[in-house]
Amino acid sequence: MEVFFLKMMWVITGIVLILAAAALALFMYLKGKSSGDPESVIGYVQEHRHTDSMALVIRHNDEEWVNINEDVPLPLASTVKIMVAIEYARQAAEGEIDPQEKVDLKTLETYYVPNTDGGAHQAWINGLSEKEEGVPLSEVANGMIAYSSNANTDYLLNVLGVEKVNRLADDLKLASHEKMYPIVSALFIPMELMEEKGFTKEEALKELKGMSLEEYRSRAIDIHQKWESHPPLEKGKKEILRILDMDFQRVWSDRLPRASAGDYAELMSLLNSKSYFSKKVHSYLDPVMEQLLKNPRNREWLQHAGQKGGSTAFVFTISMYATGKEGNCTEMAFLANDLSNAEFKELSRNMNSFQLQFLTNSEFRNYVKEKLN
Repeated sequence: MEVFFLKMMWVITGIVLILAAAALALFMYLKGKSSGDPESVIGYVQEHRHTDSMALVIRHNDEEWVNINEDVPLPLASTVKIMVAIEYARQAAEGEIDPQEKVDLKTLETYYVPNTDGGAHQAWINGLSEKEEGVPLSEVANGMIAYSSNANTDYLLNVLGVEKVNRLADDLKLASHEKMYPIVSALFIPMELMEEKGFTKEEALKELKGMSLEEYRSRAIDIHQKWESHPPLEKGKKEILRILDMDFQRVWSDRLPRASAGDYAELMSLLNSKSYFSKKVHSYLDPVMEQLLKNPRNREWLQHAGQKGGSTAFVFTISMYATGKEGNCTEMAFLANDLSNAEFKELSRNMNSFQLQFLTNSEFRNYVKEKLN
């Protein structure tokens, strides 16, 4: 859910590297060395721990290591795609969908708006080895997690059924989790208001800010459903880029599905245990979620590990789980909102180093525990 257009275009390259295309390299243990400054993450958490704009929960070997604002719901951004991946694996295991069913790339273009995802969707397309006759549904799910393609996410919501994805949160007892809706079609709500009611941009923004979340979700779903018979034209997609200034982007970001760090840390524990979901579910889920293990150097020191991050111009989130060769288990959920440009850059530059040091350095783990409790 990486949206970096208009005033945020300057961060595209860095964020794609950190949150999407470099997923395979993340956590790579280079003889104890890692780029970045993990101390800066600790500093950010200390500075914001008494606000409602940040939450961090870390568990290590079933021990609560850090617990800050665990019950505060915050926007998840692309981290919410974990739920879509789980529902994909569940339906594949139950035979409700065929992971090998071919998907025409032109169909995915319906849900793709250029310059709104940090280049994620095009990076996934460029990385495909075979695409002439479409790609299997499993590869669409892979692109959603490995590259964070928003288009793939909205397509999967259509295939899986958004109501079934939302039911999953109830089944998993994630009490804080808000309902999902198609996030690309939500970008078109301001233009719909302007066309329907003849609003100016200022009037549409006022209407949008006063709109209930229920109506907002309903409009996003209605637009999504209309696209099945009347896909958006390139003209409309270009108009979206012209309309959506930072004020509209802020409303879009604030209305993304929210959940608490406590709930997502618990979700990471379920995935890390390999016992909550069936082996058949994991046979479809792990190839999608555990991108880290596609790097052979990560397999040298990790039994299994998975994660998903997300961001907007104002949000940075990440949830991860890992079990090392020695059996040490770690789960983490970090959610931050209302970020300045400087804070965003610091977190995106240094979070991997923080995670790596926590996983591989017992002295650093104890230091984190001391500083953040």
